[in-house]
Amino acid sequence: MKITPTKIKDVLIIESDVFEDDRGWFFESYNKKKLAEFGIDIDFIQDNHSFSKTKGTLRALHLQNNPFSQSKLVSCIKGAVLDVVVDLRKSSPTYKEWVSIELTEENKKQLLVPRGFGHGFLTLTDNTEFIYKVDNEYNKESGRVIRFDDPEIGIIWGNDNPILIDRDRNAPFLKDCDINF
Repeated sequence: MKITPTKIKDVLIIESDVFEDDRGWFFESYNKKKLAEFGIDIDFIQDNHSFSKTKGTLRALHLQNNPFSQSKLVSCIKGAVLDVVVDLRKSSPTYKEWVSIELTEENKKQLLVPRGFGHGFLTLTDNTEFIYKVDNEYNKESGRVIRFDDPEIGIIWGNDNPILIDRDRNAPFLKDCDINF
């Protein structure tokens, strides 16, 4: 297993050892003990699986306010996504900074998204499947969305006309959100 830090503290790229032979491949997509050896001790309680049928689908910057914030371990198991996280911890030296990484079924990379971050992704292929583990249950009342094109954050998605649902298209800018990190 290889852990690579990003420019934002605690946002980590995780690459598992992949074992290939004539039959195909095998890898451990999650191993609590191995992650603990790297200082990652998160008690994930739920797995989520999403499917996007069309390339260019953008699932905007979602989060849950405290006390229902969530850490996530995300990966793309079919197709490819541009995965983006934004530091929304007001006391952080990297507040409002973002990191993006391409997650694909081929590279099998995962991204660890700590609590206190907004998260979104853009599909780069049709028929994309995305999975993620979370360490806190879903709480509708604490859910928040930030505009994907917020100029204060300045994410470069590489797509000027993404497919969005109304909730994401009409989401407020960060300055108008009541995020409590």
